[in-house]
Amino acid sequence: MPKVAYHLIHPHKRTTSAIFASPHSGREYPWTFLRRTVLDEHSIRSSEDAFVDKLFASAPKHGAPLLLAGAPRAFVDMNRSAEELDPALIENVRAPAHNPRIASGLGVVPRVVAGGRAIYSGKISRDEAQRRIETYWRPYHGALRRLLDESLAMYGEAILIDCHSMPHEAMDGITRAGVPRPEVVLGDRFGASASAEVVDRIEAAFASAGLNVVRNAPFAGAFTTQHYGRPTRRQHVVQIEIDRALYMNEQMIRPNGNFTELQRILAQVVAEVADLGRAKDVPLAAE
Repeated sequence: MPKVAYHLIHPHKRTTSAIFASPHSGREYPWTFLRRTVLDEHSIRSSEDAFVDKLFASAPKHGAPLLLAGAPRAFVDMNRSAEELDPALIENVRAPAHNPRIASGLGVVPRVVAGGRAIYSGKISRDEAQRRIETYWRPYHGALRRLLDESLAMYGEAILIDCHSMPHEAMDGITRAGVPRPEVVLGDRFGASASAEVVDRIEAAFASAGLNVVRNAPFAGAFTTQHYGRPTRRQHVVQIEIDRALYMNEQMIRPNGNFTELQRILAQVVAEVADLGRAKDVPLAAE
């Protein structure tokens, strides 16, 4: 089993309502899990948001906590509901109402990795699935909940940045001729998880850093944005997806020559988002 449910890196002094989290960059694959999967040690990593934790490592330097999942996504997915159990993978689970994430094999305990490749040759027990949820998922979300509550208590607002990466090919379907290819997707569930003013400021931070930004297509946000985003209560959640080709070789799962430069650029973005979390004029969304 992975050693810890999460890593929480605190700033020397918390100075902003902003919180940064990376639910999919965990890369500790226990040998008992690797022994059970039909995939090799390289293929099992294809759903991982590799190195996203390092891209946003500057957050604590700017007064914001950084929460990182300890377990890899292929083992248990922190960006799914604990109720999203897949009957095609887990024994003694009743089929739910149609859920596209479960149907595609991407429930809280995933059945597949990127490209729809099966992780297992058969099913796992419900006890095992629940053990992963209780040991890793619940502590991670307990820590996230505490960070949000602390920001609300200290600053009267919370701004959670949920950090992810996306395959380069994910943007093929929405890229238009003559228009710069999107490099960053901001997901706010079409305004449901964060106020327009907060998302505007975050988009401006990425744009001023020279990155091409779009919103909600093809990623509008999943469980974290849906569950925690409450802009009417000054609790804002924005999902960020960054094109992996900007900083890594996707086939080799290794940083490329641009990694350090993108890390520097994102440190600038993190600083601006942290500043946003210090502002006193972040507006309350209309009821």
